[in-house]
Amino acid sequence: MVDGRMASQAHAKAGFIAALDQSGGSTPGALRAYGIPDSAYSGDAEMFAKMHEMRVRIITSPAFTGAKVIGAILFEATMDGEAQGRPVPSYLWQERGVVPYLKVDKGLEAERDGVSLMKPIPGLDGLLERAVKLGVYGTKMRSVINLASQDGIAAIARQQFEIGAQISRHGLMPILEPEISIKSPDKAAAEAILLAELLKGLDALPDGERVMLKLTIPEVPDAYAPLTAHDRVVRVVALSGGYKRPDACRRLAANQGMIASFSRALIDDLRQSMSDAEFDAALAAAIDEIYRASTVKV
Repeated sequence: MVDGRMASQAHAKAGFIAALDQSGGSTPGALRAYGIPDSAYSGDAEMFAKMHEMRVRIITSPAFTGAKVIGAILFEATMDGEAQGRPVPSYLWQERGVVPYLKVDKGLEAERDGVSLMKPIPGLDGLLERAVKLGVYGTKMRSVINLASQDGIAAIARQQFEIGAQISRHGLMPILEPEISIKSPDKAAAEAILLAELLKGLDALPDGERVMLKLTIPEVPDAYAPLTAHDRVVRVVALSGGYKRPDACRRLAANQGMIASFSRALIDDLRQSMSDAEFDAALAAAIDEIYRASTVKV
């Protein structure tokens, strides 16, 4: 049974969602940016252990609390790991007041029709059952749109809503993430197509079913206003998508009703070599900047 306090915080509290869900493909780059070279580990197990140490340092920092960080998206291995001797999801909620989410996708298919659908997710029901037992509130899954392709974007939306329905049946809140690449040659046109397809999917949801949406910040401010106002949408959150934090925050602040769910833009300034005081100060500054962009709109 989902904690009602989690639902209330996820739906209405001011703040943003931290994305701490880098997977196998993005982990080496995240570690290098943190100051850990490829030569510092051997194989996936050691790599993910290094990443877990970094994530635990973030979530145990005094700056990382539900006062401004309302939720955190976890990689599966992070969900299964511990922080200060406790399972990470329960540590986040009970010690930090941060709502735990889980990344459930297994990566992307090769591009077709201008998009990359999600790969099949074997064992998804079992993973969701485990997440429920560990106290996770919701999930996230990512697919990518590169071109303004009507057929491709329609396929992306269908897949997101189909798997979202499977997630909802377990009592979890799905975050649908049909990311539009910031390098798309016609990003605004892709956004218009995606908006229409998402509205179709939302209107077709069964009574009582709701979703969250994680989207690339649009080219035209408030282009996604029909989504933030839709009664089947709990919240619309924004991915940083490769924008540096100042640019991502400037763009986000121009969009009413959107809050951040940043990954790289959150951790860009963090380094393994920092003292705890330096680390906590750098993380606090990033959290403050992202919080302002999520709550103070221009």
